[in-house]
Amino acid sequence: MKNRKILGIIVSAFIGVSAILGIYFYYKLVPYNAHQVKIGATYMTMNNDFYKVLNNEIDKIVEENNDILYTRDPALDVNKQTQQIESFIKKGVNVIIINPVDANNHKLIKALKKAKKAGIKIVVVDSQLSDDSSVDTTIVSDNYQAGVLCAQNLMQTQSSAKILLLEHRSAVSAVDRINGFLDTIKGHDAYQVVDRKDCLGQTELSMPQVESVINSAESFDTVMALNDQVAIGALAAIENMGLTNPVKIYGVDGSPDMKTLLATTSSIQATVAQSPITIGEKAVQSGYRLCHGKKVDKEIVIPVKFLTSDTVSTEDVTGWQ
Repeated sequence: MKNRKILGIIVSAFIGVSAILGIYFYYKLVPYNAHQVKIGATYMTMNNDFYKVLNNEIDKIVEENNDILYTRDPALDVNKQTQQIESFIKKGVNVIIINPVDANNHKLIKALKKAKKAGIKIVVVDSQLSDDSSVDTTIVSDNYQAGVLCAQNLMQTQSSAKILLLEHRSAVSAVDRINGFLDTIKGHDAYQVVDRKDCLGQTELSMPQVESVINSAESFDTVMALNDQVAIGALAAIENMGLTNPVKIYGVDGSPDMKTLLATTSSIQATVAQSPITIGEKAVQSGYRLCHGKKVDKEIVIPVKFLTSDTVSTEDVTGWQ
């Protein structure tokens, strides 16, 4: 019995010393940051590698600065994203980085105005808000130009086209891409839009939408997709349905999957590469600058790059740019 008591005392002492040493080494190895910056990030969906890569770049820089990043996924639910903004306000974050689910949603815009009033800096990425009065900076790819480049290639490579548009009407970035495409073919009657479907930027939604068009017997030979995920869904639907007439598919993103398909599949005509790494880097750098009272441009536009099967061989097809 006596030995057991002695053992218990030794164990308790060991635990106490370990705890003290643990605290000591924590503060020796992890530098104390009296001005730790807290950042809240919410994207329309994390069911898209683009946003995962973008957020990873932010996370990397935040970690290097020994700051805090809260990442949230509203899963395309604008009400959930609004609640996430409210949660960020309660947490007392210094910066909110947001990719809005719905650019026009009144409740979301109201929540961001509340955050702005609380002194939180607002950085919008990969899209825009219809009311940007609360926004400090918006960081986007040149989305309109992405649509222009696809249309120009179409007109250079095909004398006519029956076009299926795959859209995401509540995302300004996606609308800009489609508008760039439509404005470029406008006035050229040989290039006709035969149908338009909203796919919310998701592969699993674009597949049944394209299949429904095929089942309707509407003939098309070109697909202009708002992003690569939707373009890949369109390709899967065309292959699943056994469509025999050739279809040329355009996407936007420059995702690894799309670049691989571009190099190996004749149906993929082109993709316009944007850089989630650059957007993430610019977003977190802008957030820090704003926190330190420095000026940041109201809008930062990142150039895009047009990729075809002839040019993709010079790119890294295994990763994002």
